[in-house]
Amino acid sequence: MDDEQTRQDLADEQLINEAFQKLLDSYLASRHRKKVDLITKAFNFARQAHKGVRRLSGEPYIMHPIAVAQIACEEVGLGSTSICSALLHDVVEDTDYTVEDIENIFGAKIAQIVDGLTKISGGIFGEQASAQAENFKKLLLTMSDDIRVILIKICDRLHNMRTLESQPANKQYKIAGETLYIYAPLANRFGLYKIKSELENLSFRFEHPDEYTSISKKLELTQQQRELLFEQFKAPIKEALDQMGIDYEIKQRVKTPYSIWSKMQNKHVTFEEIYDILAVRIIFTPKVREDEINECFSIYVAISKIYKSHPDRLRDWLSHPKANGYQALHVTLMSKTGQWIEVQIRSDRMNEVAEQGFAAHWKYKDGLEDEEYTEDEAELNDWLRTIKEILDDPQPDAMDFLDTIKLNLFASEIFVFTPKGEIKTMPAGCTALDFAFSIHTFLGSHCIGAKVNHKLVPLSHKLNSGDQVEILTSKSQHVSPSWINFVSTAKAKAKIQAILRRDSRETLKTGEEILQEFLKKNELDLTPAIIDQLAEFHDIPKRNDFLIALGEKTVLLGEKDLDELNGNNKKQDGKSGWRKYIPFIGNKKEEMPKQELFIVPEKFNRKKPIYISEENINHYKFMGCCHPIPGDDALGYINNKNQIEIHKRACPVAAKLKTSYGNRILDIKWDMHKKLFFDATIRVGGIDRVGLLNEVTQIISAQMNVNIHTVNITCEEGIFDGSIELRVHDREDVKTIIDNLKSVADLKEISQVI
Repeated sequence: MDDEQTRQDLADEQLINEAFQKLLDSYLASRHRKKVDLITKAFNFARQAHKGVRRLSGEPYIMHPIAVAQIACEEVGLGSTSICSALLHDVVEDTDYTVEDIENIFGAKIAQIVDGLTKISGGIFGEQASAQAENFKKLLLTMSDDIRVILIKICDRLHNMRTLESQPANKQYKIAGETLYIYAPLANRFGLYKIKSELENLSFRFEHPDEYTSISKKLELTQQQRELLFEQFKAPIKEALDQMGIDYEIKQRVKTPYSIWSKMQNKHVTFEEIYDILAVRIIFTPKVREDEINECFSIYVAISKIYKSHPDRLRDWLSHPKANGYQALHVTLMSKTGQWIEVQIRSDRMNEVAEQGFAAHWKYKDGLEDEEYTEDEAELNDWLRTIKEILDDPQPDAMDFLDTIKLNLFASEIFVFTPKGEIKTMPAGCTALDFAFSIHTFLGSHCIGAKVNHKLVPLSHKLNSGDQVEILTSKSQHVSPSWINFVSTAKAKAKIQAILRRDSRETLKTGEEILQEFLKKNELDLTPAIIDQLAEFHDIPKRNDFLIALGEKTVLLGEKDLDELNGNNKKQDGKSGWRKYIPFIGNKKEEMPKQELFIVPEKFNRKKPIYISEENINHYKFMGCCHPIPGDDALGYINNKNQIEIHKRACPVAAKLKTSYGNRILDIKWDMHKKLFFDATIRVGGIDRVGLLNEVTQIISAQMNVNIHTVNITCEEGIFDGSIELRVHDREDVKTIIDNLKSVADLKEISQVI
């Protein structure tokens, strides 16, 4: 046994030393100052601190901090401060060492970053909130002082995603959901394109394994024809660029399984109908660094003489780079085989910035020592300032807070001018009111309208790139609740909500007094449970909103409320956002015996999957936001009443739950045997002709023996569009029906409505 242990220790030792040597080699190959001693000291300290601890995968724990440091160094291009912080990032959380210990040994800067990366206990949002939102807020607070905190956190998340295999399924959904909801958009915001793509892809792989496998296989099968298309397409381009004497390389970029799947979902198309799976990149080394933008345009002119370019698809990110530093010229060309192909033209510097993001900027600044963050990244600083302002006045609700932060993470950008001709970058789809708040809160809160290109427009007017905007204000103007509906930036939303919250505190107090009086009169005590019960009864999801409604007298309390509190009033199924199964057995409408909803006991094993069968299906709440049916990739969520809600894993509501309440997520497996029927809706569209609808209904009813519940079809100028509501057993039925409908001539679009 001792020999076995010694062998294991020696193997671990070798594994750890090799990983650390690889890290040092990567660091020495970079352009940073050579602080090998400091990195070695951090490594030895972390190794000692984590001694004897293993990860779920079985490897020594220290392998994780080394891997995170490796990603920070090699893939993000960070220097010694970040590498040391990455090596030490779990020491305070998992061992007896404190932030003070780190500061004494490694200095204030590394200690500050490690502190920012350490999870917290104790609440900023209060009792109701989730630990994840708390930790995320702390991360952002520290990030606004030192951006490396969030960059290392993204590296940490990437390594966790790469090793997610060893986690139980419910943990996988939680971590993958959180990654897709927050960390991939953050990586995008910092221009870490490669990391963003990998995070999305890994999340997709764990949440929807079947779709991931299916798309990956199709990509493999079509690889040969893509190679052929690429070779034929680039040959004349090579010839032209060689004649111009340009130092270049032409690469192909293939869409990731995740981005293909997203497009299939959003555009209701099949894999075969996605035309832009292949894109081409021309990366060149400019003859003169200062002239790289002109060289991009010279290449564009040369290749547009070979292929016809799409007039609406020219994207110029050269003169005005994206907020994350991305620069390139995108043009879509028609290949000789009749396919549109996007070509991205960028210099080697632009390419490095596109792959590595802001960290790559530092490499191109003369005399910049190590990785000191400079204040001249104006766009990034604006964004950090916005984050700071939101953090100054956090949402009381964890979900709202995460939503507000996320709002702008993925937004594409437009350029707007002030009356003095200064240029401002704003998210696409923003309004005049967003612009007002982006300049100053006072301007936003007193805004009555705007002049866009010298014409008077309302607050809700959507801005376009190139607009010149002048904001008009009045001291008598006050923030209105309706403003929330048409602003689209995080800053404007956060400010409006903060002002409305201040205004609503008085109303809330009045509502509380009204409720207290009503309960006192009926000899009941005011408790949070009673407020929740009445709020749900009036279909108001939040406690405070219910009290405000009482204060505004839009809700009046009466006999029915009393009946509800005394348990005499049964709310009808379907009103509270969840559906009671099962609609019917066989073909007759036949109610299942009434069963109580399952209540999760205190000592409940959340790691084990829950199997849903015909016998226990009525124990769970099937949520109306996404209508899960057997066969769907689903998950369970333990709500505040300890009942289990069932959602599709791709459901937007579930995305927020995974991010904010990950410890309440459960793995769901189906154990159904095609005995029960469920609702599913199929959308169809195509060219109208006599007998078409009859053919469609024949396939569904006669061939497949599936009940059609309702049919809605509209026809305009020979084109029809409609939906068919069916009773099916499971997801497999839906897929079979869609496949069979594809044989109907003139039916051009068939998809399932979520």
